[in-house]
Amino acid sequence: MSKIADNIKQIRVLMENDGIGVYIIPNCDPHLSEYPPERWRVRSWISGFTGSTGIAVITSNKAALWSDSRYFLQGEKELKGSEFIFFKEGLPETPAFYEWIQEEIANCGGALAIDDEAFSYLETEKIEKLFAKKGIKIVLDFNPIDKIWINRPEIPSEKIFEYEIKYAGESYQEKRKRLLDAAAKHDCNAILLTAMDDVAWAFNIRGADVPFNPVAVAYGYIGKRDNIIFIEQEKIDKNTYKYLTACKIRVMPYCFIYDYLSHLPSEERVLTDPIRTNSRLVGILKNKGNYILGQSPAMLMKSIKNNTEIEGTHKAVVRDGVAMVNFLYWIDSSIGKIPLDELSVSRKLHEMRANQPLFVGDSFATIAGYGPHGAIVHYTADRESNATLKPEGLLLLDSGGQYLDGTTDITRTIPLGRLTTEEIHNFTLVLKGHITIATAQFPEGTRGSQLDALARMPLWKEGLTYLHGTGHGIGHFLNVHEGPQNISLKESMATLKPGMTTSNEPGIYLTGRHGIRTENMTLVEERIENEFGKFYGFQTLTLCPIDTRAVDNELLSPSEIQWLNDYHIRVYNTLVQYLGTEQAEWLKIRCSPIGK
Repeated sequence: MSKIADNIKQIRVLMENDGIGVYIIPNCDPHLSEYPPERWRVRSWISGFTGSTGIAVITSNKAALWSDSRYFLQGEKELKGSEFIFFKEGLPETPAFYEWIQEEIANCGGALAIDDEAFSYLETEKIEKLFAKKGIKIVLDFNPIDKIWINRPEIPSEKIFEYEIKYAGESYQEKRKRLLDAAAKHDCNAILLTAMDDVAWAFNIRGADVPFNPVAVAYGYIGKRDNIIFIEQEKIDKNTYKYLTACKIRVMPYCFIYDYLSHLPSEERVLTDPIRTNSRLVGILKNKGNYILGQSPAMLMKSIKNNTEIEGTHKAVVRDGVAMVNFLYWIDSSIGKIPLDELSVSRKLHEMRANQPLFVGDSFATIAGYGPHGAIVHYTADRESNATLKPEGLLLLDSGGQYLDGTTDITRTIPLGRLTTEEIHNFTLVLKGHITIATAQFPEGTRGSQLDALARMPLWKEGLTYLHGTGHGIGHFLNVHEGPQNISLKESMATLKPGMTTSNEPGIYLTGRHGIRTENMTLVEERIENEFGKFYGFQTLTLCPIDTRAVDNELLSPSEIQWLNDYHIRVYNTLVQYLGTEQAEWLKIRCSPIGK
């Protein structure tokens, strides 16, 4: 019996003992992080599926897992041979998650169980309302994992450090005032911070508890009466303790958060985000009558970068652009001459970034997909899948860096030699969509979902599409995925505001053939104001050539060609001074203007 099968068997024994028919397992820590520390990657541990998004369900006689289009091919591969049924979200044939669960409970009976530390208050409330109508019992504190996960990883113990104001641009005291002012608008005198990036931003600290994300496992509480960071003492050295003390921030053990909230005085009114706070924490405040639900103001404040952060990001993308150009020159000079594969080029790109000042690490695991592997949206090469590169076809390379003054995220689809007509055609369609977003101008109050179709239109006209979003928010030396803004077909009430950084990354993925994505970082900025109000647009931040060897000029309009040529002039003029002679000459060629 495989380890996964044995784990499922043990869980079913515990489910039967407690009268449970269905157990839902997300991949979340108590902070509801997209990328949790290893200790809380329960869904990955129980199923073998390692994607960042997905939710598993175990019943008395079935196991199933849902995930989105980024992981369709990966999910099929990683779940192959296991008991898990893989459901692809968004496809017509895929059953709705909760409808499927209702059917299974009707068949097998028993209660529905979740771990309320791994679900938001809003999601838990939805589950309770939905299944209460059906007369189904809900168990909120079911956690069999602690009993069966032998040698489960501990909570990370990496040190935290002060994020200096020369990078942050705003002191903790200034952020505290803004947060409390925002809380007061909700008739609150305190705010609970539970998302790790919110805590890091508000307290001006950074950590290393999550790969690629400079955050720490901690909770924050900011109030008129008390200011506390709940974190393990061993994570704080003398310098950081001195900083926290000077800021009048108390340090309490991580697990004391529950006891502290249970003993709040009655006059304490705590602003709590029902989407970003786990159900158990909200439940404590709810039972005491100490809470008011509302969106965390930290999320929106964090998403709008101040002048120091914007200036830092501009500097970071220059250094990142230098690393990318050095890498692209290297791969162009090496392909067909020395052995190259997906893993070796990923390592080389990391080395190129590591040579740049203020580099701390990658901002996510590099995606290097050659040929058919490029069609796997979130592909990660391993020893088994590692493909040898040949002087033909396309290499999709999605990567980014964490620098002390900014976070970067860039995708280039690189021609390694001879391309097919289809590859060139599709590359150009994706580029047209990218340029449409880059040049978009829109009124104040516009949501990303209202712009998303612009990027897809060149593909839609030919019966093609992609299923992931066109853009996501990007943190400042924080998580590479940051809300509330995005550019996606999925509706979001968050409007695009000046100072927000987003990605612009349309793509096309043809299973077994190729994948193409072109991604730049952008900054929302104000453009004009007139009798119709304010209008915004995107300033492209990323500095790296888009390879015109894969472009069909005839498919581009004069204005699209002008955008591409202007972009390349800016790339060349900005980066050339930091390059060696050969690299500078290579960049000059890659940035040469095109025309019909």
